[in-house]
Amino acid sequence: MTEKHIVLEDIDPVMLYGAANGHLNIIQSLYPKLRIVARGNVLRVLGDQEEMERFEHTIEQIRQHLLKYNIISDEDIIDIINGHKTKADGVQGVIVYSISGRPIKARSENQQRLVEAYEKEDMVFAIGPAGTGKTYTAIALAVKALKEKTARKIILCRPAVEAGEKLGFLPGDMKDKIDPYLQPLYDALEDMLPQVKLQEMMERKVIQIAPLAFMRGRTLSDAVVILDEAQNTTPAQIRMFLTRMGWNTKMIVTGDLTQVDLPKGQRSGLREAYDLLHDIEGISFIEMNQKDIVRHKLVTRIVNAYERYDRDRQDIKRYEIDPHDVGASKSRENE
Repeated sequence: MTEKHIVLEDIDPVMLYGAANGHLNIIQSLYPKLRIVARGNVLRVLGDQEEMERFEHTIEQIRQHLLKYNIISDEDIIDIINGHKTKADGVQGVIVYSISGRPIKARSENQQRLVEAYEKEDMVFAIGPAGTGKTYTAIALAVKALKEKTARKIILCRPAVEAGEKLGFLPGDMKDKIDPYLQPLYDALEDMLPQVKLQEMMERKVIQIAPLAFMRGRTLSDAVVILDEAQNTTPAQIRMFLTRMGWNTKMIVTGDLTQVDLPKGQRSGLREAYDLLHDIEGISFIEMNQKDIVRHKLVTRIVNAYERYDRDRQDIKRYEIDPHDVGASKSRENE
């Protein structure tokens, strides 16, 4: 009789075992010559040598399935053991899978352009209105790189700028103070990585989330680095950020030039970067629009209404008479 201990290091063992050990019971029934005992993340297996080898192969396939799809069903386990393809294997164009097993992929033409630009270039700018999936798609690409081991870490940052309201002094330690600004990034990650795995990755600094100010002095190598809400950077900040790029690193910069929350008169760093870097080889700019909005249908209507309002205001300003010009013309009339 052979005995082996299999350690489940990079997956949540609960997902493999199933509710009330349901998955484990199915596996046990299909390997009658083995005795399988689960303790935490360790499987203790006793029994026939030949069947033990087939069992190890099965567990490795299940592990790979969970790493890719984040979920597994009884039917998937039976298909894997019988050497058949699972239902999820036939889906095309998937970036990653959500924790519920939902395929995450480009949902518009410009989202697909973002995916293709990321594959070709080391630096990509995604600029467009709210709801176009800029941040979500960028984080999906980063999670994919981590899973495929083409990057060793993900670094996500945002400028800590309040959207039109003063929050005052926030309580707690540094993490408590910056978390409100970074919550949209947490939301996307929590949709793509199991909670236990995400927490472990953050504790090991495999996934790092920080305000933009914390990037100064760093060289970011072997990573996917995402700067979100870049319209709220100053020219000095975005210049500092872009020059942090190290070897084997990809950068994705996202922003919406219609939602700048900087003090009045302060030029957006994203606007300046767009003007300066638009024709630089190795950098792609993907411009998104209302057709790419993937949130509630009302978001498209709201974006359209505000864009019409902005255009109307620009037209009014264009035809307004400068008060100084009026004064000058009156002086000439008096003469």
